[in-house]
Amino acid sequence: MDDIDRALRTSQAFDGLLGLELTEVGEALARGRIEVRPELCQPFGVLHGGVYAAVAESLASRGTAAGVVRQGAYAVGMANNTSFLRPVSEGTLEGVARPLHRGRTTWVWDVELSDAGGRLCAVSRVTIAVRGPD
Repeated sequence: MDDIDRALRTSQAFDGLLGLELTEVGEALARGRIEVRPELCQPFGVLHGGVYAAVAESLASRGTAAGVVRQGAYAVGMANNTSFLRPVSEGTLEGVARPLHRGRTTWVWDVELSDAGGRLCAVSRVTIAVRGPD
């Protein structure tokens, strides 16, 4: 497996723990989903807020990586502001990330997170740092 494949794989590390399934990854759009499971919920039975934020950051990171890894750079989270609009307690959480800014050292993404019925449940603004060989 080369560095590009390793950078874009989901089954490894934290994304695999979440069960994040990437359905589309590119520098102009990233989509993915997770199944809502009891271990991802907070004590009141709704999806934990950190899961929304983690999915948003993973999508933004993967999208940025798709745009920079071939130049020898890598993508890491720098800032994540997630607002929760509606709880999800079952089914799936689906995320769609679109870049607002694609710069040399940072990319900024807007991410919408929706339930299986297409209802908007959370929104995130995620900034990804681009790092690589100096």
